[in-house]
Amino acid sequence: MKRVILLSFTILLLMGCGLMGNKNKGNGSFHTGVYPNLFVELLGLTKEEVQLKIDNAFNQLFYGDDRNERVYYPVGNDMAYILDINNDDVRTEGMSYGMMITVQLDKKEEFDRLWKWAKTYMQHQSGPHKDYFAWHCRADGTKISENSASDGEVWFVMTLFFASARWGDGEGIFNYRYEAQKILDAMLNKTEYSDERNVVTNMFNKKNKQVVFVPSGEADDFTDPSYHVPHYYELWALWADKENNFWKEAADTSRSFLKRAVHPGTGLAPDYANFDGTPIDRWGGGHDKFQYDAWRVAMNVAVDYQWFAKDEWAVEQSNKLLSFFYSQGIKDYGSLFTLDGKVLFFDHSEGLVAMNAVAALASDLDIREEFVRELWELKMPTGHYRYYNGLLTMLGLLQVSGNFRIYELNK
Repeated sequence: MKRVILLSFTILLLMGCGLMGNKNKGNGSFHTGVYPNLFVELLGLTKEEVQLKIDNAFNQLFYGDDRNERVYYPVGNDMAYILDINNDDVRTEGMSYGMMITVQLDKKEEFDRLWKWAKTYMQHQSGPHKDYFAWHCRADGTKISENSASDGEVWFVMTLFFASARWGDGEGIFNYRYEAQKILDAMLNKTEYSDERNVVTNMFNKKNKQVVFVPSGEADDFTDPSYHVPHYYELWALWADKENNFWKEAADTSRSFLKRAVHPGTGLAPDYANFDGTPIDRWGGGHDKFQYDAWRVAMNVAVDYQWFAKDEWAVEQSNKLLSFFYSQGIKDYGSLFTLDGKVLFFDHSEGLVAMNAVAALASDLDIREEFVRELWELKMPTGHYRYYNGLLTMLGLLQVSGNFRIYELNK
């Protein structure tokens, strides 16, 4: 009898601590079509309240006050750009995030405006960079750098596939599927690897099957953990016109890489890493530490798990990460850390709050509710730093509310 009582107590304790396993185990939204709304499930809010929150956030970020709220700026009758207010430039990161937000919210006009601006001013139409995008431009469309930042192309491809599935393909540049495939082809069919600084190389290292930091001889021998989005590669393996096996292997490799890249105690990832997962600080700047890029790793691990549930490690990792930030004080934890958890910058940033809330999609700890509540109570960022914080907050709202979905393309 004592043994039965002890077993029953243990089960109840594990359930209370959230350690009996995640309900996503063994399936995932790709297979079930179910996208959990944690605002409803954990906070008891209504779907109407959540939708209003999302609508207000979008309207502020895209159509709010010109000088203090919006980051989306229309140009003429058919184009628009997302402005990085702090750096006064237009980045493929922001443009592709804007396109993802608009395709998820069924905002075709805004999507098409952003895509036309990116296609017109950012994409190289000839030369060694052909079909890649200049990673940042001025607001008048002038290219500041010829080089690409690989995450921009990765997100462009995914948004274009979703646009094709959601709205169908149009003519010219609005043949979304064709445009996505063209970028994919470029990613794998430049020079494989080079030590020469000005040589344009593949965006994915074929030997290591990983996304590179920058596809050039200067920076194609390491990666950025936040660029690893195995859930996107998994879909490309199904939808691409060619090289499908590579994309499947890239998805599996990224999941293995992320296990090596995060700190075993804190769950923190570095900004930059070698292909074996060890942190690297190229050119100085502390990028071997947990900085702004690395905030997004929590999102990528959790969304990959929600969509595909390939590996229960994502639950362990998300629990570890949330436990670390909870120990730092959920209302005021800092934003930059050494990988073993020493705080380097005490600013409590909205973007990191949003990304940690997304980790709740994979976590099964009771404390995940508090991280979701923090996102719900967060005001949309305003002011000088509203670009990065605002876009991550908007993505977080979509993901935590179940509005970040796969729009399935027929092969």
